[in-house]
Order: sequence, then C-alpha cells, then structure tokens
Amino acid sequence: MPSMPLTDHVEALLAGPSPLPIVAAGDPVLRRPADPFDGQLADELLARLIEAMRVTMHAAPGVGLAAPQIGLPLRLAVIEDAANVPEEVRDARGRVPQPFRVLINPSYEDAGGRQVAFYEGCLSVPGYQAVVARHERVRLRALDERGRAVDEEVGGWPARIVQHETDHLAGTLYLDRAELRSLSSTQTQAAVERWAQLTPQLAAQELGFGLPGSG
Repeated sequence: MPSMPLTDHVEALLAGPSPLPIVAAGDPVLRRPADPFDGQLADELLARLIEAMRVTMHAAPGVGLAAPQIGLPLRLAVIEDAANVPEEVRDARGRVPQPFRVLINPSYEDAGGRQVAFYEGCLSVPGYQAVVARHERVRLRALDERGRAVDEEVGGWPARIVQHETDHLAGTLYLDRAELRSLSSTQTQAAVERWAQLTPQLAAQELGFGLPGSG
C-alpha cells in the first residue's frame, strides 16, 4: 500500500485530537531515519504543525518532541525547558532554561571532548528511565522555522536535549545509548526517589555499572 503524502498525513494529524497522540517504542517510525525537510509543507501548514507539537510537548509534559514521535518521518523537532528545578540540580546538571525553539534538519558533533552521565527518560518509552552518557557540549547545526541557519555550541542539559531529539530523527532511542543495568521504573515514587540524587554515582555503585571518567 503506498504511503500517504506528507501534506495529507499532516492535515489528518491536525484534524485529530489535541494534544497529538505520542507514538510508543515498537512503532517502526521510531526506528527509521526521518526524511530531510526541504519545503514539502507550505509555511502555514508547517506553522500549524509546529504549534501542535508545542502543545503536545507541554501536555506530555516534556522538554522536547521529535516529529517521528507523532508518527511523522520528518527531520523536525521542538524543544523548550523552563528548568523549574532546585538550584543544586541546575548546578550539578547544567540545567538552565531553554526558550521554545524549532530545529529543522538538525545535526550535532562533540564540541568538548568530555562525556557526562545522568538519568534520562523519553515520552515514547513511558514508565522507565536509564543513565545515558552524552557529550557535555555539542556543536548544533540546523535551520529554524524561518529557514535561518543555526550554528552554535550548546552545553549542559540543553546539549542533552539536543542530542536526544536529534537522535530520534536518526531512528535512535535513548535506550540504544543507555547503561541498561541502570534501567529503572518510574511507576512508583519509591523507585524514582531511590535514584533522585544529583548524579547517578550511587546508582552506579549499587547496580554495578561504570560512569565516564571512572576508569
């Protein structure tokens, strides 16, 4: 059966419920490289899609959402993080506020030579979290919603968000990069609190896995 044209697919999504349904792990769309955006959508339709993704991200709630997570094989993602966390968390994780932004055809590369590890989750893998080592700083290249070039260095938690969402566009889930011995349920408060420390060092000690720089 031929696939639905992208414009029709987007129109059908936007005609449906809001917030948009989020695709869960196991759907092939999450495992295939997404198509580059090269003007397949008219400006007005792209703007409507971006707004729907923003609403869906907020409702989830999450700090990023990639188009494959709503079933669209398109290299498009949105990110935003109010970073409403205690100061000690902000300092330990480099979690600073990120205004709403759109990333079209994003890519990243290491810009610091150092990796850091923290617990991470995903809207498409509900109920779990795991420790992922990622680049502390990355060079982000993309286009924004107006087609303007983005070329900047991003560090701390914003760099983690950029890597997570850009990975989605390559068919990669965070679990592919995670230390699976750290996999932890988020279904009970006790399980969440057990590993709620500023860093995953205690989890590494008790669950028996290594962290970057630990030898």
